Amino acid sequence: MSEEEVAGWFVGRIPDGWFVAPAGLQIDRDEILVIGELAAPQAIDELSDEARQEALRSRVEAFREETRAARIKIARSAESKFERKVSWGASCGGQTFVFTHLAAPAMTRLRMRERRVLDTLIDAGVARSRSDALAWCVRMVGEHEDEWLAELRDALAQVHEVRDRGPRSG
Repeated sequence: MSEEEVAGWFVGRIPDGWFVAPAGLQIDRDEILVIGELAAPQAIDELSDEARQEALRSRVEAFREETRAARIKIARSAESKFERKVSWGASCGGQTFVFTHLAAPAMTRLRMRERRVLDTLIDAGVARSRSDALAWCVRMVGEHEDEWLAELRDALAQVHEVRDRGPRSG
């Protein structure tokens, strides 16, 4: 199923009025993350930075509590249909809060030089374990190589388009 079809399914299932625009989706092999934009509280610009952060957090927490049963029902249906875990989050006033999300294990084999990198991060107190150190490394690449990763994703999307237009087997 294409990302557009998944997005269309969620547009049809998410109640009107929950978000100020269609929810954004992030999809990988294991998970669908649904993040919707909530309307910011009125008079938020008049608040101090600290009070503003608390108002945004409170708005998202209220949404989370009020929609929990409906979100669970939508997620269960989507998980059955798409065979992926569904996670939720909300944005408000430029801040994004993720309620739940999957932490999927990723197994790898590392040579001594690579293990030494992870062990150095542990010894320096950056990570508690090799698993944490590896996750930290992946986050750093993601943060510092956004442009390159976006370009790579675009190229992969083109490969999928060309493959889909090609002859079908069987």
